[in-house]
Amino acid sequence: MLDDRAKLLLKALVERYIADGLPVGSRTLSRASGLELSPATIRNVMADLEDLGLIASPHTSAGRIPTARGYRLFVDTMLTVQRDELPALQLMPEQPQKVIANAAHLLSNLSQFVGVVMAPRRPSVFRHIEFLRLSEKRLLVIIVSPDGDVQNRVIFTQADYSQSQLIEAANFLNSNYSGLTMEQVRERLKSEVDSLRGEIAALMQAAVNAGSEALSESADSVVISGERNLLAVSDFSSDMDNLRKAFDLFEQKTQILRLLDTSSKAEGVRIFIGGESQVVPFEELSVVSAPYEVDGEIVGTLGVIGPTRMPYDKMIQIVDITSKLVTNALSHRN
Repeated sequence: MLDDRAKLLLKALVERYIADGLPVGSRTLSRASGLELSPATIRNVMADLEDLGLIASPHTSAGRIPTARGYRLFVDTMLTVQRDELPALQLMPEQPQKVIANAAHLLSNLSQFVGVVMAPRRPSVFRHIEFLRLSEKRLLVIIVSPDGDVQNRVIFTQADYSQSQLIEAANFLNSNYSGLTMEQVRERLKSEVDSLRGEIAALMQAAVNAGSEALSESADSVVISGERNLLAVSDFSSDMDNLRKAFDLFEQKTQILRLLDTSSKAEGVRIFIGGESQVVPFEELSVVSAPYEVDGEIVGTLGVIGPTRMPYDKMIQIVDITSKLVTNALSHRN
């Protein structure tokens, strides 16, 4: 356990490093902490903090910088969030895709880092389905969700269907199954297949499989805004390898989805420090995230991705406010 003096010096060191981006020496730390301690005493405490893995000495510098473990202790036990005045903010109740895109843009603008929003996870429910014949044995399936989201899928069929058969199949699905999830439709079709003509049943099964895949992909998408902001961050602009790894992460999106999915299982704002676990893949990035709700149910997550040396207190405030704005916009949409 750290004593009060060591905690105060660690807090001062992290705050100074976040502000300046330079390794913090004992003289600077003495001024920043406000403690009347000799440089020798401060050096001894810094040596103890280094032995505990909370700070490190980069290269040959006489100063110290926080490690992932040091940042974690700082954000968990020493961080106080100031409620700064942010500009009047709002997200209009609109189509979910537009709310999500606007929220990612807002997060990016406010943080000057990267804004990410995971689209709402909803059951793959369809409201309306249509078939359009593109060519022989090749159809376009058009699926409309209850939110008005439209997904298209091209499917290849074993048989060639006439327009009247396509209309018959679409009418049957819309009349009997609208409002159900694709999984429920699939189960119902299995039990009712005997009452349908074989070729129509096969078409419906193919359409349900395509629709389930389309709606599932839509629900799992993540919107990213502001990647170019990292070009202005010295931690990345001076190290092309770090920048390349960051852009690879945004390109793949899978890791971000996994991270945001982890965040959605907890209430409130969470902070992931780069380098402390496999959740954030490399040391130079940290993530501040929070879940958002629709009608009282958590359906997605949003957050800010930036350098480990970020002003966490400000990011917490930005993420917290944006999650409330998204919750409000999606819950009060007409």
